[in-house]
Amino acid sequence: MRVMVIGTGFGKHAAAPVYEGLGLDVEVISPRDDSAVQKAIASDVDLVSVHSPPFMHADHVNAAIDHGRPVLCDKPFGRNAAEAEAMRDRAQEAGVLHFLNFEFRFNDAWANLKQLADDGMIGTPVHLNWTFYGSGLRGRPYGWINDRERGGGWIGAYGSHLIDFTRWLFTSEVADCGGVTRMDGSPPEATAEDAYSAWFTMANGCTAAHDTGFAGAVPLAPRATLLGSAGSIELTADTTLVVHRPREDPETFEFPPAPRRSPPPALSSFLGTVVEAVRTGTQITPSFDDGVAVARAMDRLRANS
Repeated sequence: MRVMVIGTGFGKHAAAPVYEGLGLDVEVISPRDDSAVQKAIASDVDLVSVHSPPFMHADHVNAAIDHGRPVLCDKPFGRNAAEAEAMRDRAQEAGVLHFLNFEFRFNDAWANLKQLADDGMIGTPVHLNWTFYGSGLRGRPYGWINDRERGGGWIGAYGSHLIDFTRWLFTSEVADCGGVTRMDGSPPEATAEDAYSAWFTMANGCTAAHDTGFAGAVPLAPRATLLGSAGSIELTADTTLVVHRPREDPETFEFPPAPRRSPPPALSSFLGTVVEAVRTGTQITPSFDDGVAVARAMDRLRANS
């Protein structure tokens, strides 16, 4: 099985090693070498894995679709909902398999939070509060991540994962959202946020709040609280889940910290399921449908911030 990876950042250093570990023949192409991209897509390739910047997604995804190739796209899915919808519709009309790289669903702690909620450990989930502050964008030279027109910004880079997880956790779509965006440490010429605080109401009545940024002075451990009708779950640093219920001792679940290496374990788990789906011709989630739903929510959030 042969996979073409478009991207010399995350694609080359994270996705490609996973595919190689799964026994695939991997070719990494620079997203800016259009002739090489087109030549590779036209060759006998079984999967196109798109990890180019968002402003290049439409060209690369559509080229893969036009050649009938199964295609995985990184998040955020294009620059806006209109681009996301066009790519999704084109893939569905062509009948090709499509996958969206919301690999954080496969993070052990996140997946177990979802499972505990589904198992009724805290009754009916009603509200999610999530905070995470990092410093990775502070002092970083200006690039597409700082450019709103090219699909940059922390809402797309990390918020897309959180919005997808919120939808997945509550099994419901975002009905409304709003908030504020910030510039905590980006270059002065930046036009895209490096932090945001947002509220969400879901179609089923659940609510959520995200407060996160990636250009702070110092990084802090992520924390999440899920409130339910009969208890709550706290997640700290992606390593410790604690279930609280009335008149019961807290129940703690521990997870090893993610190693400081690439590729991350969650990506390995997700891409393994993608490769199996391609081998069996099975459409799985997260898919372009999930990318469209998140893109619509991000557009609404930006408009209401």
